[in-house]
Amino acid sequence: MISGEITGLFATTVGGVPKPSVDSIQVQSVGIKDEIIRDKKHHGGAEKAVCLLAQEIVDELRASGHPIAGGTTGENILLNVPFSSLRPGVRLQFQNVLLEITMAASPCKTIKESFLNHNFSLLSDKKYPGKTRWYARVLVEGTIRQGENVIINSDA
Repeated sequence: MISGEITGLFATTVGGVPKPSVDSIQVQSVGIKDEIIRDKKHHGGAEKAVCLLAQEIVDELRASGHPIAGGTTGENILLNVPFSSLRPGVRLQFQNVLLEITMAASPCKTIKESFLNHNFSLLSDKKYPGKTRWYARVLVEGTIRQGENVIINSDA
């Protein structure tokens, strides 16, 4: 098991990106309460209820000059865990919420402003395995708060 901490929470009540920073999110089986999802074909729903990203990836991209920041690529939760610890089947235990990663979130042009030359494919799991955002399903609903710890069960 690996433990880490939340470094950012993000949700939007108007849709799109960037998602503004929030102090807490209320996680429900089909997504974040009151969050507006414009493209429901590709985002949201039970298998894509929450979007996660490792802080390590943001830091690496910023160090290379990319203007990425928390919330600019549509993630709900930014975590200070090794990106390699996140993959389908992994469970994330927060204080009151349990999530399970279901799949990589394919990057799209809506997040292009977070990258030099609009190279949003830098978050492609197919091109750069593991260096991506992840979708998760909600196994236990509840509230997640900024700065909370997370335990990752990587026995999947």
